[in-house]
Parts: sequence; structure tokens; C-alpha cells
Amino acid sequence: MADEGGEFIDVQDLTKTFTVRRRTGLLRRTAEEVRAVDGISFTLRRGEMAGFIGPNGAGKSTTIKMLTGILTPSGGRLRVAGVDPWRERTRLVRRIGVVFGQRTTLWWDLPLRDSYGLVRRMYRVPQARFEENLARCVELLELGDLLDVPVRQLSLGQRMRGDITAALLHDPDVLYLDEPTIGLDVVSKARVREFLRTLNAERGTTVLLTTHDLSDIEQLCKRVVVIDHGRLMYDGPLAGLHEVGRGERTLVVDLERELPPIEGLTGARTVRTEGPRQWLAFPASASAAPLVSRLAAEYPLVDLSIREPDIEDVIARMYAR
Repeated sequence: MADEGGEFIDVQDLTKTFTVRRRTGLLRRTAEEVRAVDGISFTLRRGEMAGFIGPNGAGKSTTIKMLTGILTPSGGRLRVAGVDPWRERTRLVRRIGVVFGQRTTLWWDLPLRDSYGLVRRMYRVPQARFEENLARCVELLELGDLLDVPVRQLSLGQRMRGDITAALLHDPDVLYLDEPTIGLDVVSKARVREFLRTLNAERGTTVLLTTHDLSDIEQLCKRVVVIDHGRLMYDGPLAGLHEVGRGERTLVVDLERELPPIEGLTGARTVRTEGPRQWLAFPASASAAPLVSRLAAEYPLVDLSIREPDIEDVIARMYAR
């Protein structure tokens, strides 16, 4: 089959144009074409996990909707598992799973168990296969105590884990994730990330992850695709993105007492001080370990944390260069 070898997702010169009517007078409107996706090209191999990122309005959601067959491309070529998503959407839907972080696919007033039963019927999943997949997801995502709880009573983190399970009950070959950790606490984020790593490693599921949280990308993806204003800005490893955009991470340091700005740390500079707290910027492509080691040895350190650069900031730096 076409997808067994090379490109599992193949996007070539993809475009999507919308017609927008704008008011230009009291009773007059003019039609204007807006190009949401402007000739992007990239490929993903089977089993690859890639981050698909960009600022709001970049064209990410429009691209995902074309990949799932919801929208028809205005131009270019698009194949997922050798299938044209728009023309063969019914055939493709059995091979894909979709999770939207801010919208649930579960039935609001039904317990999780009943929602999953409806998913099984929709996809015509054999009972034995359904029970095996459900048991595996319930164990790894710790949903055992929640199966009989109505969806409306679940917390955001619990619902997200429930949505991911629903998307995987029919064994999809590719999983599209749109902000899967948005609003989650640290424990829930860690649980979701570990599950996705296990899923990708054990089952070879192809994953395209859309997120504003660069720590999601760092912990899950070796590759990142960046678009902005509908155009491809970057395609490669995350470290390369930071080098191109000259992104910086921030080390937030809490000392026992107020001290002058920290100096003399190679590759880092103090950008802000506030009482005993200081903010040190260093290249995002560099390791924080040497900085932390020196700080702990030379300063009365109480606590510290690392803040990742905003994707918007990285892209702005790319434009500036």
C-alpha cells in the first residue's frame, strides 16, 4: 500500500482560500479573498510524532480540518494514508483519531462508559478489540474510577483523558491532537504526555500535535513544523528552530536574600531583579544544567524554575532576522 513505506501524510503546495464580505458603506459590501493556508508542503512518515505550531490565526486549524476531510483544499495535493481526505472521508475516518482540547467529542450527560459504547457502535469496533483497547487506555490514563461518572461532572484533565481514550478505541493509524494539555495541571500533563509516548512507541501511531506549549513539543516530538500567515516558516528539529529564531529560555531564581544582579555565568544574563528573585535569560538550545549547578554552588539558592519561550516570540525573532 502507498502508506506502508514512505510518506504517510503527504502535503504538497496546499492552499485554502475563503471569501469574506466586508462592509464598505451603509448598504454596500465587497467580497475579499483571504488565503488562510498559502502553499505549504510537508510530509510525515508512518509512526512519526511531529509538532505543528504557530501563533493564533496562523492556519493550523484550517490545515488540520483539510487533513481530516472537514474542509476541501482550494489547491495543491493532499494524501493521508494514500487517501484523499475530502473525496474519501468515509474511508479515512476509520484510520484517524482527533482530539480538540477545548471541545469534547463525548456525550455531555452520559457516563464515560456509555459514551465509549456509542463510539464502538459508530466505528463498528469488534467487541473483543474494543474491550482490549478500552482496558489498556483506562489503565494507562487512570480512568477506572471515572467510567460511571457523567462527562459534565469531570474536571478538565479527566475529560481530556476521556477524549483521548475515545479517539483511540478504533485503533487509528494517525492521531491529530489540538491543544491536548491546555488548562491541565502538572500531574495531568505528565500523565497525558507519558501515555502519548507509550502509544507512539508501542503501536507506531503517527501523531500530529498542535500546541502553544513548547514543553509539550520538547518532551514528545523530535520534529516541529511552524506555519504563520498560512505559510511554512520552519520544518526541522526543535533545537534548530531555537537557533533560527534565537529563542531564549528564562531561569527564575529565588535566593535567600536580595543580592546584586547575578553576573559571570557563561551564556546567561540577568534581565530582571525583584527583591530576592532574579530572572536570567539563556539560549533555548542550551542546557540549563551547567547554570543550575553553578548557581547552587555559588549563591544561596532557595528555589528555581525554567520558563519556555513563547512560540510567538520565537516566530517574531525569525521575522526580525
